[in-house]
Order: sequence, then C-alpha cells, then structure tokens
Amino acid sequence: MKYIKRTAADHLKSLAKQFPVVAVMGPRQSGKSTLTRETFPKYSYVSMENLAIRAKTQEDPEGFFATYADKPGLIIDEIQEVPELFSYMQGIVDQEYKPGFFIVTGSQNFLLHEKITQTLAGRIALLTLLPLSIQELVKAKLLPNTIEEFLFKGCYPRPYVQPFDVHQWFSSYISTYVEKDVRQITRVTDLVTFQRFLSLCAGRAGQLLNYAELARDADISPNTAKAWISMLEASYIIMLLQPYYRNFNKRIIKTPKLYFNDTGLLCDLLGIQSSKELHTHAMRGAIFESLIVSQICKYRLNQGEKPNLYFWRDVQGHEVDCIIENSFDKTRAVEIKSGMTLIPGLFKNLDNWHDLTQQKGPSFIVYAGRQDFLGKHHQAYSWLHLEKMLNAIYEK
Repeated sequence: MKYIKRTAADHLKSLAKQFPVVAVMGPRQSGKSTLTRETFPKYSYVSMENLAIRAKTQEDPEGFFATYADKPGLIIDEIQEVPELFSYMQGIVDQEYKPGFFIVTGSQNFLLHEKITQTLAGRIALLTLLPLSIQELVKAKLLPNTIEEFLFKGCYPRPYVQPFDVHQWFSSYISTYVEKDVRQITRVTDLVTFQRFLSLCAGRAGQLLNYAELARDADISPNTAKAWISMLEASYIIMLLQPYYRNFNKRIIKTPKLYFNDTGLLCDLLGIQSSKELHTHAMRGAIFESLIVSQICKYRLNQGEKPNLYFWRDVQGHEVDCIIENSFDKTRAVEIKSGMTLIPGLFKNLDNWHDLTQQKGPSFIVYAGRQDFLGKHHQAYSWLHLEKMLNAIYEK
C-alpha cells in the first residue's frame, strides 16, 4: 500500500526530541497509525483496538510496559480504549527521562485531554492530524483532476491508496464511527436518531448553528443537541468556526458556524451520489467552504500551531467568510467562492471589511478556478494554490 508523505512528520519528529510522550490525535482513518509507524520504524507497535491485547493490558499494565522497557520506543494506537495507561506512563517517564519513547494515538480528543490534565501535564506534546491536505495529494500525484471530483472523494487517505468505492467506504466509515465512538463517548441509546441528527448537521454546513432549530428537526432536546455537537467536534467529524469579536462599533453575530472536516463524508451524508451532481448542487458553496476552512486549519495544525481562524458577520448582513488572525494587530480577510470565474462583485465584502477596519495589506479570495490574480488591495488564489496564499499571509 502506497504511503503518502505527511507534512506533519517533521513537527512530530521535533516534538519527540523534546517530550517523553507525544500524542497524535485526529479522526478515525486520518492516517495516525501510518504516520507514527513510518516516522518511527524501529518502535514497537500495539493497537488497543485488538481485544486480546486490550484485555491483557488491562489485566497487567505493569507487565505490559515491562515487555517494552528495553525497546527503542513504543507506539500505542487508539489509547483511549485503555485510558488508565496514562497514570502508569506518568510513573515511567518520571523515573527515567526518555524523549519520544512513547508515541500514542487517539481518535477522541476530549478523552485524551481529560486524562492528560490529570496525569501527564508538562510531560506530553499534542499533535492533531486531520485527513490529507491539497499539497500532500499534489506531491503524491494523487489529486483528482477537477474540484468536483476532489470534493466528492474527500481527503481521507484510504480511498486514495486502495481501490475503494467512495460511497461504500464512507457508509462503512459512518457505521463504524456510530457503532464504536458514539456508544463509547456518550450514552446514545437511539442510534437511528443520532444518524438522522448527523445528516441534519450536514444540511446545515456553512450556516450559523441554531441549536433550538436543530433540536426541533431532530426531535431531541436542545441540551441533547449541544451534547451531540460537542461529541462530533471531539471526534473531529465537524468543526465550529467562532465569530470574530473585535469591536468595530457594529453589532455582530455571536453564533458559531458549522463545518465538516471532510467534504467526502459531507457529500455522503447529503446523499450526493456522484461528482457530477456538484456542478449544480444547492450545497456546492457550503461544501467548497468546508474544504477551504478545513485546509487552512490543516496548514496550521501540521506546523503545530493554532489555526486562529474566525468568521465575521454583523446584524446588517455584512460578512467575511474567514478572518485569519496572525497576531493581535494583524488580521487577513479571506472570502471563499465556489465559482470558477472572477468577477468584480466577488470583492464587495472585502471592500466593506477594508472600509470598516482600515486594515493595511491585501485581502484574499480563494475560488474554484485555476488562475491567480494578485492585485494591490485584493489577491485571488485558485484552490490549487491555497498553500501559496497561506505562505503569503504568514509571510513564509
């Protein structure tokens, strides 16, 4: 099976030189196991999803760690299955300092954080690995030919390295997620209702998140809707883009926007059967927005940095899709357009932003076309050249 080189590998190696434990977190099938095993080929590897290994480890955790004491290092995959291991690891790393000896992975963010804050604070580094970036696919020569094909296929590595039917793969992925993670994270008894809730979230991608409306449509309580949204966020299925709060003497919207971390999963939940449907689909704009927002987050997370990504909207309806905060006094506005043609009207929101903030420096558009336009006040980049735009924003 072909290995797709991950940008985060360099940062992972750097963290392993400084911390005794490094945790690689991300959604199921984002490539965590492959990344860690390719980056540390001499390390021993165990998966806590193996029932026999899990049972043996829970029965004798000290014996488990003693088995690997003389090895170069140990990769423990899906460690959230046996969270009690963290307390034993604390004793080991406090007794003998070995940088990068433990590499652990997990697909449930909050479970790891809960145990980390109790046991491994100051001893562990965290790295979030989302599915593939555009640039990683370009370098591997696996990027689909059209934006529609890319949106439909998504960014999970497995469909790119093995001959899967995309629809079948995502259907299996959703079933595995619901049956394993959902049941483990929270007490969801009605899985059919939860799957309907997941589809309702897909229909709201790119929109302001209205918990009361979502709860009503799903026939659940608002508190349950909030709990389930938190669960989807903790397992990296969705992300909530928070509003930008800087005061510009205007009343601003304070509700987050909902996005999905992967457009292939989003398309499957929306019932989209082929990439051709995306030429005219009513959700094309929201799906393309999800792609770009997710890609910007990946760019920062792969470097070990916080995304610092927001949106801005006032009560009059003025809006900017993304506000990238590079530092407190330096922000860049980014509009996301799913069309393939640049027309003057696309810059309207950016002009309004400049008038409001008196911001110095250019603003940006990412669109579904292929040509870049680099003006003095506005710069437009093809989705294919997103990394080039982000390098310019972060001055790299």
